[in-house]
Amino acid sequence: MSKYILKRVMISLATLLVILFILFLMLSLMPGSPFNDEKLTAAQKALLYAKYGLDQPFMVRFVKYVTAMMRGDLGVSYLINKNLAVSKMVEPRLLVSIRIGFQAMVVGTVFGLILGILAAIYHNTWIDTLCSVISIIGVSVPSYVFALGLAYFVGFKLNWFPILYNAAKVDSSMVMPTIALSLFPVANIARFTRSEMIDVLSSDYILLVQSKGVKENQLILHHALRNTLIPIITIMGPLLVGLLTGSMVVEKIFAIPGIGSLMVQGITNNDYNVTIACAFIYSAMYIVTMLVVDILYGVIDPRIRVAKGAN
Repeated sequence: MSKYILKRVMISLATLLVILFILFLMLSLMPGSPFNDEKLTAAQKALLYAKYGLDQPFMVRFVKYVTAMMRGDLGVSYLINKNLAVSKMVEPRLLVSIRIGFQAMVVGTVFGLILGILAAIYHNTWIDTLCSVISIIGVSVPSYVFALGLAYFVGFKLNWFPILYNAAKVDSSMVMPTIALSLFPVANIARFTRSEMIDVLSSDYILLVQSKGVKENQLILHHALRNTLIPIITIMGPLLVGLLTGSMVVEKIFAIPGIGSLMVQGITNNDYNVTIACAFIYSAMYIVTMLVVDILYGVIDPRIRVAKGAN
């Protein structure tokens, strides 16, 4: 197992390096520059390029950037916050986006498992139908539509929570965005849980456990659910990454200072360092999450752990 983990970590690091190279290359080939101000003369632009090292060959700039990144230096902003370290711009916004994403994932996982288990236990009943309808709505309706509905009815009409992000009321400001983002994972996890739980409950393994007189609660929680979790974890990884990286519209609706809005600013202003940093962080979150999910397979299912240890 340790050899497998080490191999996966090395592959992940190599993938991140390739991604960073592609990002760097794409931004270098993009038209325009961070210094598109018409008031700047050609000489002034040349001085700015020399100041920030943009006049150097591509590979020289790339190697310097990678070396600096390994020290935690993501460069400085050229336009958005001129000469401010990108790491100082990203850190507070990243923490906000991660918090919302993880909160939505926890809420989505808990309620999705509950709905899926209830639908499987009460298969072909009105409870199963109700859970299926909720799942279909959650998958079909975009999260920003839920966000707008919550903002109007819960925020504006009922005035339970602040509609726009309030730094003095962070916890209450996070409630509606979390609920809006959690509906998609609720629907997906509920569907997968229902499908897998029905298959597991009808398997020979469960029939054998039932014949030993195990109580229904223990049968569901300790036997059926354990075998159901493996395929569910498979979708939880991409779902979590989707929440972390795809919450930009919801962040805009509730005026949340997340990393998504910063990335849009970076692209709009040709602020290379900001754009590369945000895009690379998104890629790193995806790869790290999938790596963790892959390792969790072995923790949950001993058969997978043994197979991996043999490689």
